[in-house]
Amino acid sequence: MIQVAIVDDHQIVRTGFRELLSEDASIQISFEAGNGDDALAQLRTLPCDVLLLDISLPGKSGVDVLRSVRQRYPDLKVLILTGFPEESYALAMMRNGANGYLCKDCEADELLRAIRIVSQGRRYVSERTAELLADEMSGERSVVLHEGLSDRELQVFLRLARGESVSDIARELNLSVKTISTYRSRLTEKLNVASNAELATYAMRHGLITE
Repeated sequence: MIQVAIVDDHQIVRTGFRELLSEDASIQISFEAGNGDDALAQLRTLPCDVLLLDISLPGKSGVDVLRSVRQRYPDLKVLILTGFPEESYALAMMRNGANGYLCKDCEADELLRAIRIVSQGRRYVSERTAELLADEMSGERSVVLHEGLSDRELQVFLRLARGESVSDIARELNLSVKTISTYRSRLTEKLNVASNAELATYAMRHGLITE
């Protein structure tokens, strides 16, 4: 029996995935969560083999949750299930510890196959993600700058791009203002931008945030 948790901020989406997964006798729903804090709290007490994790969540984003899970539960398998296309996040999330990446408009059979694959300790690479990897390796696709960011850098970047202040980010991530400022300087250098506004423009241009 594969224990699966569903983390998505839309109840109707969670309901749809729960009903789909309940049709498979080898899968049991461990819990559902509408935000990152709730998901991390439930993980402390409830069994889970595979975490279905959306990226766009209120408060802690899927990027934040993935980092926390990798620190606290290194053996837990995380399958990103999101509305963002593979071009936006797939390679970055898998480089930072995700076991697989799927878009929400995938076929039911593909989702079930992905859950089984990651539950066995393997990575699930969708056809589109495989194409991105192949293009990158062959030199037909240039590495996008944000794909080279560490998980912490990606966390700070997305929060800055959404308009959060350095002090607010420091408080949310339990880091000093000086540390966040250092990350900000590092990000502007790595992404070749000069301001928070340009960070936001970069994020929107690459489909990492919505306007």
